Amino acid sequence: MNPRIRWVGAVMLLCFVVLFIQLNNIQVRQAPKLVKNPLINETASSAVSALRLPRGAIVSADGYVLAESKPVHDYWRWQRIYPPLTAEAFAPITGYYDVVAASDPYGIEAQYDSLLAQHESPTNTLGQLLSQHTETDTVQLTVSEKLQVAAYNVLKAANEPGSAMVVLDPRTGAVLAMAEYPSYNPNGLASHSPKVADAAYKRIAAYPYNDSPLPNLATYRPLAPGSTFKIVTTSAIFDHDPSLATRIYPVESSYSFPNSGNPPQKIHNYASELCGGDLAMALLQSCDTSFSRIGVALGPINLALEARSFGFDSTPPIDLPKAEVAPSIFPSPSQIGATPYMGYSAIGQLDDTATALQMALVAAAIANHGKMMKPYLVSRAVGKYGNIEYQAKPQVWRQATSASTAQQVRKLMLGVTQNPAGTAYGVFQQYGQGMPTMAAKTGTAEPQKNVCGTYNWLVSFGPAGPGETPTVAAAAVVPIPSNSTSCATNPTGASVAGPVLIPILRQALGLAP
Repeated sequence: MNPRIRWVGAVMLLCFVVLFIQLNNIQVRQAPKLVKNPLINETASSAVSALRLPRGAIVSADGYVLAESKPVHDYWRWQRIYPPLTAEAFAPITGYYDVVAASDPYGIEAQYDSLLAQHESPTNTLGQLLSQHTETDTVQLTVSEKLQVAAYNVLKAANEPGSAMVVLDPRTGAVLAMAEYPSYNPNGLASHSPKVADAAYKRIAAYPYNDSPLPNLATYRPLAPGSTFKIVTTSAIFDHDPSLATRIYPVESSYSFPNSGNPPQKIHNYASELCGGDLAMALLQSCDTSFSRIGVALGPINLALEARSFGFDSTPPIDLPKAEVAPSIFPSPSQIGATPYMGYSAIGQLDDTATALQMALVAAAIANHGKMMKPYLVSRAVGKYGNIEYQAKPQVWRQATSASTAQQVRKLMLGVTQNPAGTAYGVFQQYGQGMPTMAAKTGTAEPQKNVCGTYNWLVSFGPAGPGETPTVAAAAVVPIPSNSTSCATNPTGASVAGPVLIPILRQALGLAP
């Protein structure tokens, strides 16, 4: 037996020697030649092979397929399809997957690429352990098909390029709708025909920069928030100088900034209207003179601290590619140190900018006892075998303000819709009959650099009556350009953004059929 054992051992040793020599031959001697072999590169290139494989589906919260891969008879084998009835409505969320130009995907297609692309499935059974399995995941959004299509259609009907809307659940941060106008059809960009794809890119490139649907208007295009920023300024009163909440502000049509030269610089109320009184009246009437006085009294440091507490100067941590999400900006204390700048910044003008997402988060924080939840678009990802590979967990992004301040501001925002003098009273009476009690703030901002027109805003949340828990918070912005050489600004946030947002609030609250 000993000679046989020695013989077997010698053979095994020889095999190991041969294996060692061959490994070195492949890895060292033949490596340069193998690297240049196009056949090996074609099969080894994960980038190319991934483009020729199916991807998982993207579905809405209520189960509608929004993106899927279907087999085709061309080089790429699989065509990414976005169903036509929902393609444009969901394009800013789903993004698109382009194999021809091999450009970076947008939206959920990019953010959750590792789950949508084929990958090894988890091992749950003995059979799976003994054989390799791959799968794609189905990614489910927090956004319902019904609400998203309604939001897109109402923006499309308004026909004002650059418009955007975001609807959130303030308790969790789940996005219920995120729409823009104009939008685009992702099927053209995902086409395997270079001619079709190029034409689709050119159509998008033809839009002016501020109106282009790429990237997402709701998350990437910050505009002056106007008087919706007074929510933040009002919170700053209670957080930094509560004495300002008990003052009576002069009833006036204009306010001369102190220490602003001779003659002094002035700010005028919208349409030179008279307004003033206590804080409740100043907010529900959106009185610019009163809030300019408040901004000057608070000072640049307190204003900046409050704005940053509400997420300004930070990029919201929503689950979209970073290149598609822009921070909203509040200027530094040194930038607004001069008195007039403090007054204008307190009312959301000059260098203040905000996205629709940011202002929806501001409203959500007031609705949720001062807690600003991390916004998210995907609720879960489910594998081929039913395994949950990803599950969203609501998280607090920041404590924007105290619960007591949020409660005080919430009461004041109720006056905007409930008091006949409130800026949103009429539009809620017209479009919001039968709805629960809603809190709101309107905004009408003027563009900078002598650009005519207005940015018209409405933010709202509800139900917001005593003892009620708000389940919906939202913001909409509808820019109105003007060709007038005098830059006359007749539209208001209530009259323009109100008819757009209120029907979607109604539907989100479950009151619409």
